[in-house]
Amino acid sequence: MTIEDKYTEMTTQPVRLLVCRMAVPTIIAMVTTALYNVVDAAFVGRLSTEGTAGIGISFAYMTFIQALGFFFGHGSGNYISRALGAKKVASASRVASVGFFTPLIIGALAAALCLPNLSALSRLLGAPEGVVPYSNDYLRYIVLATPFMMSALTLNNQLRLQGNARLGMVGIVSGAILNIVLDPVLIFGCGMGVSGASLATAISQLFSWCLLLAGTFRPESVHIGFRTFRPSWSVYYEIIRGGLPSLFRQVFNCAAAVSLNYCAALYAAPGQEASAVAAFAVVTRIMMFAFSVVLGFCQGFQPVCGYNFGARLYGRVRESWLFAASVGTAFLLVISTLGYIFAPQVVALFRAEDPVLVGIGAETLRWQCLAFPLVAFFTSTGMLFQNIRMTFPATLLSITRNGLFFLPAILLLPMWLGLQGVQMAQAVADALSFLLAVPYAVWISRKLKRADF
Repeated sequence: MTIEDKYTEMTTQPVRLLVCRMAVPTIIAMVTTALYNVVDAAFVGRLSTEGTAGIGISFAYMTFIQALGFFFGHGSGNYISRALGAKKVASASRVASVGFFTPLIIGALAAALCLPNLSALSRLLGAPEGVVPYSNDYLRYIVLATPFMMSALTLNNQLRLQGNARLGMVGIVSGAILNIVLDPVLIFGCGMGVSGASLATAISQLFSWCLLLAGTFRPESVHIGFRTFRPSWSVYYEIIRGGLPSLFRQVFNCAAAVSLNYCAALYAAPGQEASAVAAFAVVTRIMMFAFSVVLGFCQGFQPVCGYNFGARLYGRVRESWLFAASVGTAFLLVISTLGYIFAPQVVALFRAEDPVLVGIGAETLRWQCLAFPLVAFFTSTGMLFQNIRMTFPATLLSITRNGLFFLPAILLLPMWLGLQGVQMAQAVADALSFLLAVPYAVWISRKLKRADF
């Protein structure tokens, strides 16, 4: 399939069928990625509570990697999809190259800075003193792989937003499967413990990076090369406009993860700090796994949205957004019901040997399930604004869940409710994020219906 064939497909085929076709490989990639995070926690949970807590601490650094990877990936990818919709292939190629090489350089600088200072990094991310050695072990290889992890996220999003989600899926899924295979070999077979889980992730991410880069040389893909790597303010301006919501979202995700680590340890009963941090780490991975399905489906509508907005087919843009929001909400409603009912059993799968961890984790999971079905609506609405280059509402909606509402909630609620305030903070933030998104959704729906652009 050529780029011209892709344009015809994206602008003429039935929208719902097209969104589903785009979403299936993205869902597979997202679920597989989330699965290896769950598998990491499950295998390390067999070692110790402190090891599980160490993985939770390291999650904050991984959100930093995601922040820049998604920023450059969404920023360049959103421009690429609109440019292809407007048949500007050369311009798309230049932005793709700048979007790829820049995070590779930034990631190398970050690794050089963080690798000699792992203990300071662990404490900065909220590690209690007894957990620092374990978080160091997990961070070591993750930090070393930072440039490849960061640019792999960029490549995956560029391919997906071109409508080539299958190529992205192959790269992401292959790496994730390799990670799942390597985990027990390195953790238990080689006796590396927590470091084995980290090394497995680093190797698998490098493997994914190679496959994703190879995907850019396919005929249906926008090509990346040194000759088209011509950075300029105009190119970075386009990347910033398209990627700023993702950057803010991930920066606040990082801040939320650090705040959660600190508050979990601060408000836990004496001697239970590691169990509390580990419990929140487990619940975070459970919710990420469930949300990955919805995120994958919503991301399936993004290339459809970008192409058709670039082609001025606004009715198709509106239909794809509403379809993604409806399907995502229905799925999360089912998952949240099951999660609420079976919360203790689900958490116990990770470390049944620690009843404190299971108790804290089960109550946290139930609180989060109460508002979880609302997440699909404001997530898809934010993605819509991001794809049609309405930067302010896209950025605002992207920072509500883990920023604008979550950070005040997790700082204020525990002052009155103790550890329970930490447990319910995410549900409060999700409910408020939904309420903020509703008027924006009504406004953009009417604007798309009138084709008022």
